[in-house]
Amino acid sequence: MSMSEMGIAGGHNYGLREEIKAYWSARAATFDLSPGHEIFSEPERVAWHRLILKHLGPGDGRLALDLASGTGVVSHLMDDLGFRVTGLDWAEPMLERARAKAKARGRSISFRMADVEATMEPDATYDVIITRHLVWTLVDPEAAFSEWMRVLKPGGTILIVDGDFVKAGRVERMLKALAKTMERVGLLKADPQHAPLELMKNHNDIVSRVHFSNGARAELVAGMLGGAGFEGMTIDTNLREIHKSQAKHWNYLKALSRGIQHRFAISARKPGG
Repeated sequence: MSMSEMGIAGGHNYGLREEIKAYWSARAATFDLSPGHEIFSEPERVAWHRLILKHLGPGDGRLALDLASGTGVVSHLMDDLGFRVTGLDWAEPMLERARAKAKARGRSISFRMADVEATMEPDATYDVIITRHLVWTLVDPEAAFSEWMRVLKPGGTILIVDGDFVKAGRVERMLKALAKTMERVGLLKADPQHAPLELMKNHNDIVSRVHFSNGARAELVAGMLGGAGFEGMTIDTNLREIHKSQAKHWNYLKALSRGIQHRFAISARKPGG
C-alpha cells in the first residue's frame, strides 16, 4: 500500500488526529532503530533511571501510565524501577512491537490502544503518569492535561519529558547546515535517518498544525499544567547526562546541535492525597 493510499502523503480526507495516528503507524517499523528513541547503552539507561527517580521516586509497585508509549521504551524503564506499568498508544503497529518486546524480555507490562488525549481510563487510577516527546505534538493540550489530571490519584505525579523541536536557534541552524554540507562531500558520516523523506514531509505538515506549532517551551507547558490544576511544578533543564550518553551514536555536529536544543522535564502533582 502506498503512502497516498494510506492517507499519509495528502491527508485531505483525514482529520489531523487521524493523520498523526497514520504517521506513527508508518513510523513503527523503524522507530527503535533511531538513537534517542530506543536505549542503546547501559549509561543511557542509567541516566534515564536517574531522571525518573529524581522526579517520581522508586516504583514500589505503584501504578504508572505511559502515554504515547510507542514500542514501550519508557514503559520498560519504569518497569525496571518497580512500577506496574500500563502503556497507551493509538498506533497498532507500535503496540504490536511493544507487546512483542515485553514478551521477549519477560516483562508484565500492559499495552492498550487509546487516544492519549481522551484515554477512557477510570478516574483517580494511577499514581504516576509519564510522557516522552508527546506534549509538543498535542492537538489540544488543555483538554489533554485535564484528562491526565482526571486519571491521576489525588497526590499523584506527572512527569513530562519534552522539548522545543520546532524553533532552532541560530547556532543550532548553523551546526545542522554545516553537518549537511560535510555529509554531502563525504567529510562526515551521515547519521541514521529518522524516517523516509516522504514521511518527513508529512511530519512537517502535521507539526505546522498542532497546538505547539511554534515550539513547546517549558514555561508555556508548565503554565498550562497550572491552568489544569496541577501544583508543585518543577522545571528541570539539566538533561546533560542523557544527552551525553546518546551523543556517541551521532556524528559530533549532530550531537552538538541536539545538546543545545531546548529540552526539559517537568514534574507536577495533582492536589490532595
